[in-house]
Amino acid sequence: MAAISCHSAVPSNKVSLSSSCSAFSSNLLSRSSRFTSASVRSQAIHGRISCQASSATSSSSSSVNGQATPEKTDFVHISDFDKSTIMRILDRAAEVKALLKSGDRAFLPFKGKTMAMIFAKPSMRTRVSFETGFFLLGGHAIYLGPDDIQMGKREETRDVARVLSRYNDIIMARVFAHQDILDLAKYASVPVINGLTDYNHPCQIMADALTMIEHIGQLEGTKVVYVGDGNNIVHSWLLLASVIPFHFVCACPKGFEPDAKTVEKAQLAGISKIEITNDPKEAVVGADVVYSDVWASMGQKEEAAHRRKVFQGFQVDEDLMKIAGPKAYFMHCLPAERGVEVTDGVIEAPNSIVFPQAENRMHAQNAIMLHALGL
Repeated sequence: MAAISCHSAVPSNKVSLSSSCSAFSSNLLSRSSRFTSASVRSQAIHGRISCQASSATSSSSSSVNGQATPEKTDFVHISDFDKSTIMRILDRAAEVKALLKSGDRAFLPFKGKTMAMIFAKPSMRTRVSFETGFFLLGGHAIYLGPDDIQMGKREETRDVARVLSRYNDIIMARVFAHQDILDLAKYASVPVINGLTDYNHPCQIMADALTMIEHIGQLEGTKVVYVGDGNNIVHSWLLLASVIPFHFVCACPKGFEPDAKTVEKAQLAGISKIEITNDPKEAVVGADVVYSDVWASMGQKEEAAHRRKVFQGFQVDEDLMKIAGPKAYFMHCLPAERGVEVTDGVIEAPNSIVFPQAENRMHAQNAIMLHALGL
């Protein structure tokens, strides 16, 4: 796998919400007792909801006509942000999720704003979660499918970025080549959100982290064991592990390990315990989460038959979950090929949190967009 250059996103300054923020706080506090997640209970106990935008690793601004303006904030790699920023985004996700669950639709921070959604790769979850989430918070999302732009073919990525920036307040892109998201972020004058590339999938891992906090009570100090192909999901877990301390293990067949430079980045950060192994049974012992994904991702379907042979022994079945132990949850980013990388019994088991995990894509992404837009 070729080495990937991970450039840091530029952070934004903290910006206070409008007067609707106080209404948001009181509405959420009055309803917090209805929800049972650990994060929401914690909010009720502390009796405080933060209505300030999160900041990235540091804050900087530029000057336009003598006026200081915040630099745009992209969400391209989780490791572009420090631990406190990631945790603030996750806290915000829990807050806004609770508000939406209460039925309150008065919080409309995206009112009057539009988002361009570029889909070189189609996806049900990514499209519906972004479009619905942006709408529920008052905005309008525009879907641009593979044939609408043909980015990099009919029109150069840098031109697409600059044109869409003049129409929209934010851009989300789900693409194949990681360079495409880097180019979009480089040339766009509005925030760019990485909806997935062949290298990483940061929004998914933010949703996963939110789900773990809800069900386990914490992310730090947990053991996450990924079983399968060392793909873009693994890369995002590794990048998260370079920021927040937990034990991450990737169990994959020989020759299907994750990108070596990304593994090295996570290990050199010295934050988390990182292991790459070829033994799934040994890997899952004591896991808090056993995680799986399809063995052949989009664009690899011609390899599917070959991969099924190579990946024998890496299916997450009931026996493997027994080895993991009674406290282990099962997670999967979906779509799943039941009977291939995971059995139907594991997905449907009581300790499967696959569908809460899928729902949390929307809530995590809402918080990411609020942060990117400084709201």
